[in-house]
Amino acid sequence: MMVKLRSMLAILLVFMGYVGHAQQKTITGTVYDAENQPLSGASVAVRGTNVNTLTNEAGQYSIVAATGQVLVFSYVGFQSEERTVDQSNTVNVTMAAAFSDLDEVVVVGYGTTSRAYLTGNVASVKSEDIANVPVPNFTQALQGRMSGVFVESSSGKVGEGVKVRIRGTTSVSGGNSPLYVIDGIPMTTSGTLGYSNPLTDINPNDIETFEVLKDASAAAIYGARGANGVVLITTKSGAAGRTKINASFQRGYSDPTRLKEWLNAEEYVELFLEAGENVDDREFVENRLNQYSGHSDWRTGETDTDWQDQAFNSDAGMHIVNLSATGGNEKTQFYFGGTLDKTKGILIRNDLEKISGRLNLTHHASDYFTLGANFALTRIETNRLPGDNAFSNPIQLVALAPITPVRDLNGELYDRPTTTYYNNLVDSENAQWGITSFRNISNAFGELKLSKNFKLRSEFGIDLLTQNQEQFFGSRTQSGESTDGYAASAWTRIFNYTTNNYLTYNTVVNDVHYIEAVGGMSFQKSAINYTNVTGEQFPTDDLRTIASAADITGGSSTLNDFSFLSYFARANYRFADKYLFTLSGRFDGSSRFGQNNKYGFFPAASAGWIVSGEDFFENNVMNFLKLKASYGLTGNAEIGNYDSFGLYGATSYGQEAGLSPSQIPNPDLEWEKTAQFDAGIEFGFFNNRLSGEVDYYHKATTDLLLNVPVPSTSGYLEQTQNIGEMSNKGVEVTLNGAIVQTDGFQWNSSINFARNVNRVEALGGGDILTPNSRFLNSVIVGQPIGVFYGAAYVGADPANGDALWYADEARTTTTNDHNAAARVVLGNPNPDWIAGFNNSFAYKGIDLSFLFQSVYGNQIYEGGGGYYAAAGDWFDNQSRDQLRRWQNPNDITDVPQARLGEGNGTQASSRYMSDGSYLRLKTLTIGYNFPTAWLQRLKVSSARVFLVGQNLLTFTDYKGWDPEVNTDYLGADNQSTNLYQGNDFYSAPQARTFSFGVNIGF
Repeated sequence: MMVKLRSMLAILLVFMGYVGHAQQKTITGTVYDAENQPLSGASVAVRGTNVNTLTNEAGQYSIVAATGQVLVFSYVGFQSEERTVDQSNTVNVTMAAAFSDLDEVVVVGYGTTSRAYLTGNVASVKSEDIANVPVPNFTQALQGRMSGVFVESSSGKVGEGVKVRIRGTTSVSGGNSPLYVIDGIPMTTSGTLGYSNPLTDINPNDIETFEVLKDASAAAIYGARGANGVVLITTKSGAAGRTKINASFQRGYSDPTRLKEWLNAEEYVELFLEAGENVDDREFVENRLNQYSGHSDWRTGETDTDWQDQAFNSDAGMHIVNLSATGGNEKTQFYFGGTLDKTKGILIRNDLEKISGRLNLTHHASDYFTLGANFALTRIETNRLPGDNAFSNPIQLVALAPITPVRDLNGELYDRPTTTYYNNLVDSENAQWGITSFRNISNAFGELKLSKNFKLRSEFGIDLLTQNQEQFFGSRTQSGESTDGYAASAWTRIFNYTTNNYLTYNTVVNDVHYIEAVGGMSFQKSAINYTNVTGEQFPTDDLRTIASAADITGGSSTLNDFSFLSYFARANYRFADKYLFTLSGRFDGSSRFGQNNKYGFFPAASAGWIVSGEDFFENNVMNFLKLKASYGLTGNAEIGNYDSFGLYGATSYGQEAGLSPSQIPNPDLEWEKTAQFDAGIEFGFFNNRLSGEVDYYHKATTDLLLNVPVPSTSGYLEQTQNIGEMSNKGVEVTLNGAIVQTDGFQWNSSINFARNVNRVEALGGGDILTPNSRFLNSVIVGQPIGVFYGAAYVGADPANGDALWYADEARTTTTNDHNAAARVVLGNPNPDWIAGFNNSFAYKGIDLSFLFQSVYGNQIYEGGGGYYAAAGDWFDNQSRDQLRRWQNPNDITDVPQARLGEGNGTQASSRYMSDGSYLRLKTLTIGYNFPTAWLQRLKVSSARVFLVGQNLLTFTDYKGWDPEVNTDYLGADNQSTNLYQGNDFYSAPQARTFSFGVNIGF
């Protein structure tokens, strides 16, 4: 009997399989847009299965499905469409433009998801949003485009520092920059030579999307390195269909966004004669004026040199050429991109040339196995400049006296002792300082479909960066004059490799239970090799390599490495497309931490409720409403590679080699941990023509990684320990509107706003104050990190012109003794809020877009003010505001009496602080797309001409060159970079650029 039942069951199963197979059929059709044009590359999928395909260049597709199954049609920028398979074998679909990004596919860690079902906080920018923005570093193009993401260029120097902070600062001694991941591979973002920025190596035109993971739910899958946020970069890929070629050319011209006003020759002479008379030493001043005027006569005013003009490049601008090709067939797709970018900076001796190429390949070897590889190679040559705190920095030319001619009667550049300080124009003729970088970022992957629900993906990637820096300073330069020439050669190689291996599971049960899970492991190792050599005594300034030096004066080399071993998992569950749940976690091990704390676990959970999916939700105005919340733990591992180890260094004693201890061990050193809570609401009105998101977050960081002093009896100065707490809390608002959408005219608008409040909660041993003698930043419990702390300036004493400061914290009494002044909190370098306002218009073939970016509520300290806004304290040329100096009893002014050499009010205080708030027209683009009739005559598929302006207008009360600033030389390590924010010390302003371009598609 049992045998008969088994036989009958087997026959029944075979019959059912035969019937199921018989119901399968091939469906074909064409996908069109609203203008009845075929859509190439649109996705067609059978809902609830892994069966999917893409439309070809004619918008056509072919897919196997069963009667009753649902076909889902999707395409970025269009509303998804669904069709149930009936008796017909042909299904044509017309897709309408989407008014929101709810159907947008968002890249998250080790996978993708639909934005509508996202429970974490992820901000996105697409490639078309930043296309043709004339900046060498892609992060600069992100300013003002995402809420909660603060981007700030340190100065107008080409290819150098750009600060990115996501939801505030979380560390004092650790790194605060986000983790950058390109095509699944963590990028190298530090360890380069000088102030060069490794993110400059990435070609913005190769990037398809940026996703910024902001909350713990989104970032926890990157565990120990997610506390500062994660930036996921996805490069472009090919699409089946006709090969499409795109070429573009762009030419731009640049100048400084702002200039400071300086005294002319007549005003300079008047001020310093007065400053000398006020200290009874006019004769000394006249002797100096005689010296500084060279072959001219300061009494007649025959020379009036604008040294600020000498610092800037009159030929600044850029040439950018891009070429790309994409195409393939159903088996193999490719993307190729290449660019040539030549940028001349606004400062003299500062330029960059970038050549890059990328080839991305994907091959579907079978229905079950897909493999691919992405190859990118970049070469950058940069003529770089010294740090801001150097007389050879071009901006410091402003310190020279306007009565000094640029050249003598023989045509030679004037230099000391004729000039007030070093005339660094000499470096333009007698020095060179260049860095050549080669960057290879490549990865290969294989993806195996184990079944209709399981797939296994394995990735291996490398990031290889090699740099060579060559410096030569001839016998007339400041660096080489005492040694008959000086040269240095430095070389570094950073080899970073990563492997990711993970399994993904997807299933849909009864059309209401969607389950997605991913789990796997990751390993990363990075090693830095560094070598340098220096030489002096050159026979002639024409021979500029180390080989020509008579005396090799020094040399050194180092090797530095770290590694991470990680295990991660994430599970998504969705019920009835309304109730959303996500769990994720990562178990990280790092070579950087102490023997007792090598590993850490970082979990997160989030939930969402699509209220608009409920039957009771009936609203003619609001069509989408989602509530979401998350909580999780992320970490920060950005410290020195050997901070937990007891270290020894090589030494010699009596010509014998030996070892000496250099660092005390800390076997208990562990991760900095940030717990983050996030609650948000997403909404859509009028069929999502108005959509947005509001989020509140609270980040609490504990076990701060701090470099703290240790008792000198230990034989050491400091140690990295886990001490202290910090918090960030804030609100983010994003609104998107498709305001006008007609056949002839479209107007889209978006605005984002973010407020973050940072607070140092504890530091273990009480307040830590670390003011520099010329800067005021400090770390104080109960205050934001880097808060300005020092003497509060009152102004000039109306009776005698003395500089006055407040003597008490209540600011009721004054003193003319800076040392006796009360030390109080003066301001905050961190902004109260940041915002962006973006608009785009299209009318037939004409398009116009503009982006305003704003930073509000921060203060900036002009460290150079103690020299150039010093009422004639010494012979530096002075800013024009010093004309309102105190001169007679009862004068009411904020500028004290001019007194040569007496430092009347030049000490560090709030005198040199000002409001750093600004509103900037960041980007303006005007374009024209040629009509189809013209394109047919030209035998091209598309043609566009455009004008782009960058940093066109700046509205600010800041007294310095540019409010978007942070002096570079204070960032020697993480702690200095984090602490010394909001400082301006002869820092170059941002570049304002006008560019014209042509884009042609074939």
